[in-house]
Amino acid sequence: MEMQLLKIAIVESNTLAALGLKQLLQGVMPIAQVEMFGSMSELEANHPETFVHYFVAMNIVLEHRSFFMAHKRKTIVLTTSGDAARQLQDFHCICTAVPEKQLVRNFIALQQHAHANGKNMSPAVRDIHEQRMLSDREAEVMVLIVKGYINKEIADQLHIGLATVITHRKNIMEKLGIKSVSALTIYAVIHGYVDINKI
Repeated sequence: MEMQLLKIAIVESNTLAALGLKQLLQGVMPIAQVEMFGSMSELEANHPETFVHYFVAMNIVLEHRSFFMAHKRKTIVLTTSGDAARQLQDFHCICTAVPEKQLVRNFIALQQHAHANGKNMSPAVRDIHEQRMLSDREAEVMVLIVKGYINKEIADQLHIGLATVITHRKNIMEKLGIKSVSALTIYAVIHGYVDINKI
């Protein structure tokens, strides 16, 4: 029997912002199905109760506060301010107006708070993560990628050929269903391959 993917909704009228967020979220949870909605009416037309999380622009939360208050454990508010006084106190908030490295750290912190060590994840989701385990060499390559090394530096450090590094890199991305270094960074920290303070 095929497992149904966890569904995450992004409710954001800025398409570019939503696309970037979608890529990062797929890095945090490669087994999730991330869907984008440009408005609340679009979300409401697509069975909002089936989503495990809503990542929502602040203006949309304010316009539809009663809905999101009823689902505040599922709601993460996207804000452009890092000032806690300017964020909504009843919700988890994440500031998107920060450099990419900081945004990745913010997502990792949010994910670890909610789902550390598989907490609040179904056993089926944890099983999929375990099935996607990397070989020891792939894990070594991934750690060096996340730390910012280029392919030639990785090859030199691990005493392997450049083509081998490229093959490992491709295999890592395919196994994990990840397409960017930012998403790979999130995955590596969340799963304990690298300490967030060393990247």
